[in-house]
Amino acid sequence: MNVDNAGSLVIERPFRLLVLEDSELDYELLVATLSRDRLPVAARRIETRAQLLEALRDDKWDAVIADHQLPTFSGTEALQLVRASDRVLPFLVVSGTLGEEAAVAAMRSGADDYLVKGRLARLAPALLNAMALAQARRERESAARALERSEQQLRELYLHLQTVVDDERAAIAREIHDDIGGMLTTLRLDLSWIERNGDTAAADRARHALQTVIGIMQSAQRIQRNLRPPVLDAGLVDAMSWHIGEFRRSTGIGVTFSHNVKAVELDESRAMTVYRTLQESLTNVARHAGASVVRIDLIVTAGELSLEIADDGVGLAPDALEKAQSFGLRGLVERARQVGGWIDLSGGERGACVLLSMPLAGQAASKAEAAT
Repeated sequence: MNVDNAGSLVIERPFRLLVLEDSELDYELLVATLSRDRLPVAARRIETRAQLLEALRDDKWDAVIADHQLPTFSGTEALQLVRASDRVLPFLVVSGTLGEEAAVAAMRSGADDYLVKGRLARLAPALLNAMALAQARRERESAARALERSEQQLRELYLHLQTVVDDERAAIAREIHDDIGGMLTTLRLDLSWIERNGDTAAADRARHALQTVIGIMQSAQRIQRNLRPPVLDAGLVDAMSWHIGEFRRSTGIGVTFSHNVKAVELDESRAMTVYRTLQESLTNVARHAGASVVRIDLIVTAGELSLEIADDGVGLAPDALEKAQSFGLRGLVERARQVGGWIDLSGGERGACVLLSMPLAGQAASKAEAAT
């Protein structure tokens, strides 16, 4: 069975109807009413809770119609069991004693419709409408699950690409250190020798060239640190302090950095998450905030790490994460999610705040040194 473009149910086969009814006569009348309205039905009558559970377990049904009150079982109980089965099944209540209050209660409990025995003229349209709505609900749920799977695949793809990028950055940083750094060191030594042993003109030229080489070496070291943050070599707190110092020197923006630990040992994924959050946040401050002051707080407790970066700039738009080019911010959110943490972005007309919170691995929490 399907729903056409107009939202109507297209019947391709007899639909299977499960009827909870203790009266054989009422059951036959119900089936006859549907047959009279030319609805193809393959129906089964049951009376007990056990029979309902067995039917839900063993067979596929298109709809359930239940008497409001059975000798040992009620329609309300049956409705609860059907909904608990995680099946999207139309559920209609039919009863000769169902008052208005009970009917409203049944609808609030999740029944799709209710009818009174002896007045079944609208049974067929009510059933068709409930089945069409159920089919549409199934399709929406299927689409939601497909979207969720797609989003999960995109997150996994992002994490894979981020790992590839981090690995490539580390490889380039090693090449800069080993190859370019080695060649620049050799060149510096040669120029130093010429400065000491050459004639006046050669020594003067060598001195100027040495200044250029020293500048290139410093640039290479800066690029190397940006490609691979020295979180593992110098430690996270020292690495953050170095980056904050570089930010102060390059932008002239005042930055205060407070932390309640001297050092904390993290696995590489968590350390990179903290460092990249700091790096991306300060980059955004420099490019967009127009801030004069930035406050950075790093708090490490027995089981959690939090990093807060707040500025006094122009603020953060509520839809900052939704902008087409907000890849950096969205990347921070995914990095945090990967290590079981979260990122919160807040701000008004003046100032913005980025808050990272993430759990610590057991070994990291035990090795955090309290500041003295």
